[in-house]
Amino acid sequence: MPPEPIPDALPYAGLRVVEFTHMVMGPTCGLVLGDLGAEVIKVEPPGGDNTRRLLGSGAGFFPLFNRNKKSIVLDLQTPAGREAALRLIATADVVSENFRPGTMKKLGLDHATLSKLNPRVISVSHKGFLPGPYDHRTALDEVVQMMGGLAYMTGRPGDPLRAGSSVNDIMGGMFGAIGVMAALAQREKTGRGQEVQSALFENNVFLVAQHMMQFAATGKPAAPMPARISAWAVYDVFTVKDGEQVFLAAVSDGQWKVFCEAFGYADLLADERLKTNNDRVHARDWMIPLLRERLARHTAAELSEVFEKNGLPFAPITQPEQLFDDPHLQATGGLAPLRLQDGRETRVPLLPLTLDGQRPSLRLQPPGLNEHGPALLAELGYSPEDIARLSGQG
Repeated sequence: MPPEPIPDALPYAGLRVVEFTHMVMGPTCGLVLGDLGAEVIKVEPPGGDNTRRLLGSGAGFFPLFNRNKKSIVLDLQTPAGREAALRLIATADVVSENFRPGTMKKLGLDHATLSKLNPRVISVSHKGFLPGPYDHRTALDEVVQMMGGLAYMTGRPGDPLRAGSSVNDIMGGMFGAIGVMAALAQREKTGRGQEVQSALFENNVFLVAQHMMQFAATGKPAAPMPARISAWAVYDVFTVKDGEQVFLAAVSDGQWKVFCEAFGYADLLADERLKTNNDRVHARDWMIPLLRERLARHTAAELSEVFEKNGLPFAPITQPEQLFDDPHLQATGGLAPLRLQDGRETRVPLLPLTLDGQRPSLRLQPPGLNEHGPALLAELGYSPEDIARLSGQG
């Protein structure tokens, strides 16, 4: 396992981020900045972020998206809570939020107000839509997937289907973090902060831009992925021996030759109808059933072994929980020890990047509710009596 990085060596060590966020999109922005070294202070309402209590598909939201953060509880509906928030923001480099449009302005925490308090502050807002005709709508990841073409492309014809992860929430938060990074670079030149905005709908449009450009280039609308005309001849999930499934691909003429030679398919290699990739795409209606019949004689493990040995693309069909035991993730330190809210230990994926050969690691476990509140308030000059009074107010 790679050595643990030195926290002070992380790129955003010394950067303070104050976030007023919940669910996935906003917390993802803080997760990225926190993993890269920033001190991220999560301001929670009385009772805490609702994701602490979610069940089902949301049960993992809080521990995943709130590592490397500190927690303080402030009631922003009270003058004392807002005053404490303003004192905290006065010490911040970045303020992140994903409230409904207009909420920060009502609280007196909008960028125009904050920049008067701290001209160097960078505000990042995570919304459903960038300013425009739709910005009054309530957006969810699923909403923008439906209206932004992604559900259409993911499902079968007539059966739109959302992607199997919170792709827009997560990527929207990532683009918020990228915007913060750009604003930090700009601040080095100007000495002033700025407002950054990221949005679910525009993120989704960026995701389906390849299909928009396919229409622009060909004049033909993109078909949903399960019904598309593939650009590659062999690029499919095959059901093989014992009912197992495996994804196999041969996406170039060179890979086709290697594939045929590896399995002894001399007849296919010599067939003039299958000479080039485009020829094979046109022949898929009869070629793929033939390959399915031949490959079904092998187990998924046998096929994977041949494909790996010959440098051909392949993939087992893996369920998310099986990734805890993935040998590559285990060998590379891609999973870090994490404490769940009930105290149980598990492991969590780190950011999918290395810095100087090292993965940014966990420095702080997901915080308990208001775990760091008293210490942060004391740092801001509050007396023990003030801290007790604020705690009593939530």
